[in-house]
Amino acid sequence: MYEWKRFQNRVRRAIVHIHDELVRVRRDLHAHPELAFQEVRTAGIVASCLSRLGLEVRTGVAKTGVVGDLFGRRSGPTVALRADMDALPMQDEKEVTYKSKVDGCMHACGHDAHTAMMLGAAVVLAEMREELPGHVRFLFQPAEEGPGGALPMIEEGALEGVDVIFAQHVNPSLETGYVAVSDGPAMAAVDDFCLTIHGKGGHAAYPHMATDAIQIAAQVIVGLQPLISRQVDPFEPAVVTIGTIEGGKAENIVADQVSMRGTIRTFNRLLRSEIPKRIEEIVGGITSAYGGRFELNIRPGYPALINPSEEVKRITQVAEEVVGANHLLLAPPSMGSEDFAFYLEEVPGCMWWLGAMPAYASIGELTLHHPRFDIDERALAYGVEMLVMSTLAYFFPDFATS
Repeated sequence: MYEWKRFQNRVRRAIVHIHDELVRVRRDLHAHPELAFQEVRTAGIVASCLSRLGLEVRTGVAKTGVVGDLFGRRSGPTVALRADMDALPMQDEKEVTYKSKVDGCMHACGHDAHTAMMLGAAVVLAEMREELPGHVRFLFQPAEEGPGGALPMIEEGALEGVDVIFAQHVNPSLETGYVAVSDGPAMAAVDDFCLTIHGKGGHAAYPHMATDAIQIAAQVIVGLQPLISRQVDPFEPAVVTIGTIEGGKAENIVADQVSMRGTIRTFNRLLRSEIPKRIEEIVGGITSAYGGRFELNIRPGYPALINPSEEVKRITQVAEEVVGANHLLLAPPSMGSEDFAFYLEEVPGCMWWLGAMPAYASIGELTLHHPRFDIDERALAYGVEMLVMSTLAYFFPDFATS
């Protein structure tokens, strides 16, 4: 335990030394957001920093991703850390000095903070390289918000030789100084679908001579509700959402076509494969009954994010040391999704929530993807410490558990 405390005190001193730079980098990235696979400036900042630290750097991974390798004093296990870099196509509505300078684009999900914290972790771990019995790989990933950068990163070798991977996500509804982690299911799988109902157009005065696509679509929406409430085990989380609907050209014309888009969210793999089949059966029955036809296209998205218990145990031990046992929470599963799940399908690891609620906000006031999204920058120090100490806990399991 003495050695562990010595490591922790050393890490904390290093974080204090770089804290102002963490804030500066985070604010710079926040003011200059870049959308998925367009993170050119961000990747340049990352690569430059890693190169100065003496890491082996690869750029252009999955188009705009960056991989940095830090080699310790001897060969050993490889710990990967991952941060996403992309922003969202949203207007920044808050008035701060670091407000987005890019019209219609902002960091509303904290990826600027994720990037800054992982750069901070790289600085701290690089200073300790002579004491590391292994290798740390830093994955700066593009396009988490979609279409997804994790899979192309993996396909281009980002996980080769990796033994474990860790990541964190800021949470503006969780108080600063808290960490929350889910044991097992953490985030849902999500699949998108596009459903087009085809009818037959006609004059509104003669509906019997037409096939009303809007009326069929309405029946479809109603018909899909019992799919979850009556055909899925109540203890199996599942959500089917129709998010958009578009159809009709004029008030006196029977619509010949309606298009709908939505999502399917599940945790159970079997359920994930069964729900699309049931949607097709339900839609087919309704459209046929009313003389219409349909086209259903389902696009597989991110799988469910499942934290293995062994790594959750490791992270909870680290969090107890970093924020204290009273500030460690067991997080319920979220129906949101994260492409970090692809990494966890390949190697063990864990993702946790990092409290970052601004002091002026109340719980739930600022959510992820909110147009006034911001964080409490005191969270940056906790995030760097969590990343560094999680890495050290894997390298030195005896210290961490003694």
